[in-house]
Amino acid sequence: MESNIVPDKYRASLHLEDPNVEWRYGNPPTYEIANQLFGEGRTKEWPNESPEEKVQNAIKSWHMEIVHKTKLQDFKTIIPEKFKLFVNGRDGLSGEEILRIGGFNALLKSSVPEELQYFKADRETFESTHKDFKTCFPRGFTWEVTEVYSPPPLIAFKFRHWGFFEGPYKAHPPTGELIQFYGMATLKVDCLSMKIEEFHMYYDPGELFGALFKAKTSTASESRGQHNHKDLAASIACPFSKLNYHFK
Repeated sequence: MESNIVPDKYRASLHLEDPNVEWRYGNPPTYEIANQLFGEGRTKEWPNESPEEKVQNAIKSWHMEIVHKTKLQDFKTIIPEKFKLFVNGRDGLSGEEILRIGGFNALLKSSVPEELQYFKADRETFESTHKDFKTCFPRGFTWEVTEVYSPPPLIAFKFRHWGFFEGPYKAHPPTGELIQFYGMATLKVDCLSMKIEEFHMYYDPGELFGALFKAKTSTASESRGQHNHKDLAASIACPFSKLNYHFK
């Protein structure tokens, strides 16, 4: 019987996977709503097979695997035994570590003193963080490549992340505003397979959480327990600032 399943436009091989892949939620994901947001909001439309389109597809595919697959051997985007993720100069995380704590927690972990932490990754789980961001960005929190600066095996690029704050984030009510930030990253890839060995990312999480914490919390007691959003943004500003010396 002929299948009507087609691959996702922005994620290589999605929906054409081996039937033995173990999916976290039982089935492969669909991205119709997020793809619509991406198509309407992206600032660049790259030609098929261009370096920019290939990098963009690779990262979207990697993120899909991190969120929805449960076994590294099912990943097509990385070399499992070599892969490490480095965020803002912190120690690298292996693929197994990321699967355990969740992609959002891996990207948002911080080494600053706990009293300055806007996001406490150690108190979150894979499911809690995924639920929080799915709730506050119901149409998705999408991502695009805006520039590629170097070819393989060490690919340097700039990216943009954005979404509309249309649902509550914990006790913070939605504002409906566009939230976006930019960052830089490098991918070290195997030249033959083009699979990722190392992923280094640099960005300012304060741009995200300053906007999420902008609205007052739903109760006075909760409000007293939160940092002012400007203080939060300052406390985790650019990873090269003196205040972020702890990002190691």
